Amino acid sequence: MALIITDECINCDVCEPECPNDAISEGEEIYEIDPKLCTECVGHFKTSQCVEVCPVDCIPLDPRHVESQAELKQKYLRITGQRD
Repeated sequence: MALIITDECINCDVCEPECPNDAISEGEEIYEIDPKLCTECVGHFKTSQCVEVCPVDCIPLDPRHVESQAELKQKYLRITGQRD
């Protein structure tokens, strides 16, 4: 499941550089996560790095983009150009 940044975002800019897949970018009002690139850090880290550094706890799972751990791993492999 991809993550999403909610309206509680304070635009502190700490999440963007933590994303190993460059899935986080500055939106019109708040930062946004591209669900095509978000793997919840599967393949890179044990926990989602943006969630770890967010000072206002505004990065929950995105119920519109449900994915299993296996699907997230496959996405990670595709994004990084690796094979299973």
